[in-house]
Amino acid sequence: MEKELIINSTPTDVEIALLEDSKLVELHYQKTNTNFTVGDIFLGRIRKLMPGLNAAFVDIGHKKDAFLHYTDLGPKLRSLLKYSDGVNRGSTKSHTLEGFKIEPDIIKTGKIDQVLSKKQNILVQVLKEPISTKGPRLSCEITIPGRFLVLTPFTEVVAVSKKIANSEERKRLRVLVESICPKNFGLIVRTAAEGKTVADLHEELNMMMSKWEEVHRQLVKAEPPMKLLSELDKTSSIMRDILNDSFNRIVVNDKELYHNVRTFMGSISPDQVSIVKHHRSNKPVFDAFGVTRQIKSSFGKTATMPSGAYLVIEHTEAMHVIDVNSGHKVASGDQAEAVLAVNLESAAEIARQMRLRDIGGIIIIDFIDMRVAEHKKLLLSRMREYMRKDRAQHTILPLSKFGLMQITRQRVRPEVKINTAEICPACKGTGKINPSILLTDEIQRDLEFIMQSRPNSQLVLRTHPYVQAHLTKGWLKSAQVKWYRQFFRWIKVQPDTDYQLTEYRFFDANEDEIRLN
Repeated sequence: MEKELIINSTPTDVEIALLEDSKLVELHYQKTNTNFTVGDIFLGRIRKLMPGLNAAFVDIGHKKDAFLHYTDLGPKLRSLLKYSDGVNRGSTKSHTLEGFKIEPDIIKTGKIDQVLSKKQNILVQVLKEPISTKGPRLSCEITIPGRFLVLTPFTEVVAVSKKIANSEERKRLRVLVESICPKNFGLIVRTAAEGKTVADLHEELNMMMSKWEEVHRQLVKAEPPMKLLSELDKTSSIMRDILNDSFNRIVVNDKELYHNVRTFMGSISPDQVSIVKHHRSNKPVFDAFGVTRQIKSSFGKTATMPSGAYLVIEHTEAMHVIDVNSGHKVASGDQAEAVLAVNLESAAEIARQMRLRDIGGIIIIDFIDMRVAEHKKLLLSRMREYMRKDRAQHTILPLSKFGLMQITRQRVRPEVKINTAEICPACKGTGKINPSILLTDEIQRDLEFIMQSRPNSQLVLRTHPYVQAHLTKGWLKSAQVKWYRQFFRWIKVQPDTDYQLTEYRFFDANEDEIRLN
């Protein structure tokens, strides 16, 4: 599988597109003045305790108080509070925990007002970005992530990613990490560490310990709310988390960011510096790599697939609801097999849409009804297979009696929403049309369906003069010639000034309209 990262930088924001086999699967957006990123570490102050919610609201400088639930305090809360208070007062001089005495764990079923008090200073890490009217969500289980390892202060647990399947490799990594792990720190071995040497791991551990030292330095005499450690910018954090040997290309349009990315790549993966390219063309980088077209076709209320089937995606306060529709182009023949084919195609697209839009929470999918039990099992296994590439934690349940599939997916940032509708040139903004950039794709799909259902018909396509000129221009490279090569039949394209810009119709040799709906 080919992977490409396309980065579009402007003075106010950065857009990052992840392509797998040239297909858009993730889209990240960051304003250059963003102040709250998942992973940032703050010294906050507790504003109020809510025993009914078993949670606290913490001031970390956001307009909305951040939310800290008891379950996110972590068992080592007492050790964290003891350490942060000692450093803040100046009595704990060293960032290492060599002589630090770990305090007893708090109980899992305890109450927030038993372990915290109002106006207390507390060391916290952003778990989720602010979403809608909610402030950031916090955790007291501090972690410092690297590319191969994750450092966890106050615990001595060494864990290896379950995605490393080879038992001998898991054992090797565990022994290596246990040999270099500092006292009173824990380490989590990430999937990217597979095959790495102890020198690689030790070098990264030193880098993470220097970050923990920076937290210690900033914490001395600090007054809340105060940011102690910033997570990497969006570009670097994405590269750190997803970069592997399967990446073929990273393209950046901004010269300064290009040099920053090359420098960062040199620090985490020197062998792959050569895949970073600077986009010098006058054509926008997203247009050059087909990202703009895919954004237009992938966002909005509906998402159409190559077969003509489409999804309707609705967002409610409680959940997302996705309806699968076969459209008017269901293949003839075995009805059960045709329905299965549409559902499997939809499952792949739904998995992509959830990653692309970063849809989180509860998702209910209404697939087309299937009566064959083997087909239902196959759909479930395929959906789990498609979701395996998703880095967000998720749970997929089998189809219910009503044919509904329920999925829960981790949400750490606001859902990506892009309005793809364009102002209609015919009505001067009083109505809207689907993206005009996709008009030729719609004509192509309709034409393929007609050719299958009417293999011997003589066809005439009537459309707006502008569209007719676009379809016939270039002679050898025109869409009309491409259709002739594909179907071995000449399709007449006739202009009609009475048609709206996006309006088109097909007619047969008798001038009868071929209705597709």
